[in-house]
Formats: sequence, C-alpha cells, structure tokens
Amino acid sequence: MTEPEPTWESLPKNPALPEDEVHIWWVDLEQSTGQVDAFLRLLCDEERERAGRFRSREHGAHYAVARGTLRQLLGRYLGALPEKLAFSYGAHGKPDLAGCYGESGLRFNLSHSHQLALFAVTWRREVGVDVEYPRPQVDIERLARRFFAPVEVAALLSLPEERRREGFYNCWTRKEAYLKARGEGITVSLDSFAVSLAPGEPAELLSCDLDPGEVERWKLRALEARKGFAAAVCTEGSDWQLRCREWPE
Repeated sequence: MTEPEPTWESLPKNPALPEDEVHIWWVDLEQSTGQVDAFLRLLCDEERERAGRFRSREHGAHYAVARGTLRQLLGRYLGALPEKLAFSYGAHGKPDLAGCYGESGLRFNLSHSHQLALFAVTWRREVGVDVEYPRPQVDIERLARRFFAPVEVAALLSLPEERRREGFYNCWTRKEAYLKARGEGITVSLDSFAVSLAPGEPAELLSCDLDPGEVERWKLRALEARKGFAAAVCTEGSDWQLRCREWPE
C-alpha cells in the first residue's frame, strides 16, 4: 500500500513530540552574516574551531547553521538552552546527546547537501536521515554497478533512461538513511542489503544479508524535502507516524 505523502507544516512555538511520531525538519543553510554569527555563539569551542577549519568560508557557515539549528531544535524538545547541550559520538561518528540529557531518550540525526539540511528527531528509537542533490555529471550506472546489490542494479536499468537518475538517488538516500540509523555509515558494504528505488514506489528495505531480522526491524520513508532533492528517513519499528516541518528561525 502506498503511504500518504507527508506534508510540510509550520512550527508551533512549543512542538510536542509524541512517542509514536518522527519529526523531520528542513532548514536553508544560506543565511546572512549576522544570522551565521548568532548560530556560532550557540556552538561549543570544538564546533566553532571546526567551522573555522573549512577551506571554504561558505562551507564553514553552512556547518555553523546546521549545528546551531540542531541545538535549537533539541533545546526546544528538551526545554533546554541550546548552548548548554553536549554531544557524544559513536564509533563511526553518529552523534548522540551526552551529559545531563544523555539518558533523555531523545534520538536524532541530520544530513545536508547543497544548501539544504534535514533533521530527524524522535524518542527512544534509532533514526537516520539522508538528503542528496542530484548532480548531472555523476555516472550513475557505473556507481550502481560498483556499489549496489545486483537486484538494485537490475531495477535501475529496467527504468526508462530519463528516470534512472531519480531511481539512483532514491536508492542512495535510502541506503544512507538505513546505515546512519544503524550507526555504521559506509563501513558496511552497500551491496549487502537492498532497497526499493523505482520512482513512485514506496521506500522499503527489501533484503539484508547482515541479519534477516533487519527487514522487520526498520521502516523506510521517502521524503520530498524540496523540489530537485532526494531524501529518505529510516527508523526502528513500524508503529510511528511522520511529521514534516520547516524550521523558520
């Protein structure tokens, strides 16, 4: 059954997050110098240093906006000051809350591409999100044959040529969202599991050599983050609803 397309809502002043919901937020990373400076003031010393190490000032500003927005979002849900939040990182870089909020049960993930950032937030279930801006110069068929599972390559090549790029990025974002939810990133071989990719087809984890129970453990959803982008979210369990919102600050 095709799931209803999530719609984007405006932000309530104090967003509630029921246990059975996953909230997705998008933010435009292109901000004024004054807004970037305001976000920088929310960051810890390590984050500010990292923002300053980017070769491109634009990329450093995007990092500051993304991290500052993450702090604002989590602070809203926790009733905490954004600048007081602390983070820890898994073996493969997945962030989590630390310090006095480390046991809160709030889970989150973020991704950014080409001036757009996506954030996923939920309670007590692992979550991963990925967004990509399709690039016309990418040789999608070569990359698919190198990294995708055979069933995915076959599905991609069965599409009309004009829909293959969309199918490729559907596949890529769903794979990334799943691996980020597991906290493993690309340390796992991309051809060890398979996802749906055909345009208009529901996002789904089809098979997994890592553990047969993975197919039942996770649920994938495609996201219409913004026209021209491909995006997906992966979350534990099937008993959750998706709410999509735009961060206006």
